[in-house]
Amino acid sequence: MPLSRSLSMTSLSGVLPAWEEDELPVEDLLLFEVAWEVTNKVGGIYTVIQTKAKITVDEWGENYYMMGPYFEQNFKTQVEGCEPPNPAIRKAMDALIHNGCQVHFGRWLIEGSPYVILFDIGSAAWNLDRWKGDLWQTCSIGLPYHDREANDSLILGSLIAWFFKEVSWYKPNVIGHFHEWQAGAGLILSRSRKIPMATVFTTHATLLGRYLCAGNADFYNNLDKFNIDKEAGERQIYHRYCLERAAVHCAHVFTTVSQITAVEANHMLHRKPDVVTPNGLNVKKFSAMHEFQNLHSTSKIRIQEFVRGHFYGHLDFNLEKTLFFFIAGRYEFSNKGADIFLESLSRLNYLLRVRNDVTVVVFFIMPAKTNNFNVESLKGQAVRKQLWDTAHTVKEKFGKKLYDALLTGTIPDMNSILDRDDFTIMKRAIYATQRHSLPPVTTHNMLDDSTDPILSNVRRIGLFNSRNDRVKIIFHPEFLSSTSPLLPMDYEDFVRGCNLGVFPSYYEPWGYTPGECTVMGIPSVTTNLSGFGCFMEEHVSDPAAYGIYIVDRRFRSPEESCNQLTQFMFSFCQQSRRQRIIQRNRTERLSDLLDWRYLGRFYIHARHLALSRAFPEKFKMDPMAPLKVSNTVQTRD
Repeated sequence: MPLSRSLSMTSLSGVLPAWEEDELPVEDLLLFEVAWEVTNKVGGIYTVIQTKAKITVDEWGENYYMMGPYFEQNFKTQVEGCEPPNPAIRKAMDALIHNGCQVHFGRWLIEGSPYVILFDIGSAAWNLDRWKGDLWQTCSIGLPYHDREANDSLILGSLIAWFFKEVSWYKPNVIGHFHEWQAGAGLILSRSRKIPMATVFTTHATLLGRYLCAGNADFYNNLDKFNIDKEAGERQIYHRYCLERAAVHCAHVFTTVSQITAVEANHMLHRKPDVVTPNGLNVKKFSAMHEFQNLHSTSKIRIQEFVRGHFYGHLDFNLEKTLFFFIAGRYEFSNKGADIFLESLSRLNYLLRVRNDVTVVVFFIMPAKTNNFNVESLKGQAVRKQLWDTAHTVKEKFGKKLYDALLTGTIPDMNSILDRDDFTIMKRAIYATQRHSLPPVTTHNMLDDSTDPILSNVRRIGLFNSRNDRVKIIFHPEFLSSTSPLLPMDYEDFVRGCNLGVFPSYYEPWGYTPGECTVMGIPSVTTNLSGFGCFMEEHVSDPAAYGIYIVDRRFRSPEESCNQLTQFMFSFCQQSRRQRIIQRNRTERLSDLLDWRYLGRFYIHARHLALSRAFPEKFKMDPMAPLKVSNTVQTRD
């Protein structure tokens, strides 16, 4: 694809919100945000609430609190314990503590340092049967004894509803924002007990939608045909579905994270969302445009070092002509599009062998069950280090002899500048790199090697990292960490060093991974079934020119989608280095679209709307009024 500098930000066709609503009197309000992933990293919701914290703290100050479950290890490593400054919060906590329930307070050590209130579920577990009875009497939802996650969510919800009841005695104007079904019980009980508070419920993905798509259902073409109760019952999640649906209908305001999830929620949960609240990120701007390019170069060198070790003895490809692709996220093989990605890689391998000299190394960063690093992977890094040490030792001796010769005014004989010992050391190092097996596909010992979906499909397509393959695969079944002895890089640094992120998801309500690529200036592949892909199609007139390749998985057959993905990747491989640099510059410019400074306004609107519905005599707002938005996009030149 030819890329020139003439394309500018004028091709952005979308709009960003610029509401003209009156500011809320935050000094007279308390905002509580409830989620199972507060200080507890499980999935994408953790990223949402963590990155959004700063702009919310900037708006609400010390009247903003996050609420979630208490886990001792998380509290020790992520929270600075302190006393609550608000007397209403202190009194509400004391009421629970005096009744035998442990409640912990502190500042979450993330950007913005928000206050967190964490409830010890174990300390209140003795109330479970009584609270199950309350839930049944209130809304006829019963929870089975064997579903620990649902039982824990009820304990958390009951503690939170109890807390809100105590707070309401001292602070009448409260907003509670609940995320996902695990926090839904707190909302349901708060409303059933008529606690005076405004409530917002956000679903990041419907329960049944995730289950149906994981089971390879033709989901989007049959949204209006599913028997919801029957499908939930067959998957033994009917009680969870009931909690989710009850929370949706109890909330004053219901929101989802993308337009495609809004359509899904309308069918699955039978309520149309009031507001769509897209997920954003804290975008770090650099004083000079070239700085993020320098970060890409630095991180890429570190990935190249890992590749040198992993492919020792088979390093017959030029690393300067090697591109790094990756896919990352929860190990949901079909939902995340790993199935179509592997099939496309098989086809890309054929095209590159026939028409190109580029090599592609593909990383799968998806956590799976393992028992340790495999010996061959660790040996590769040890061999690489040994070769580096050998080369460094010989270089030191060579440099000293060359320096001494130049001081005498002579040019040394290059054949005599290295002695026999030097050649012996180098030959031994070369012999140490001989290997009789292919470089491993996976970096760890897999517990379910024979049934693992990725490895099974790798065997099917025959990509075993052989010498004549132009596509090499590395499956790293563990989240990245800078303390790893194998690939010591944090995820952010790793993303910066790659050339392309590939996320051809079938079910992706939003999709943080391509968004993270975008703000770091790394091109990515997404689909029109992901919230991120739909958002970019709406706001950017030609996404591919900005490094956002959108695979059509909604209106094309799987075979056509696979061919389209293959063509995207092959076209990317044909770009020159200069074209890729220009494209990275354009991709990074889109980061303004994903900044919480803009997308946070959707949350502001949701809170306004909730207050106007909960307290219409105090907070007036037309609930049917459309969102007022500007017709321009603020971007950097």
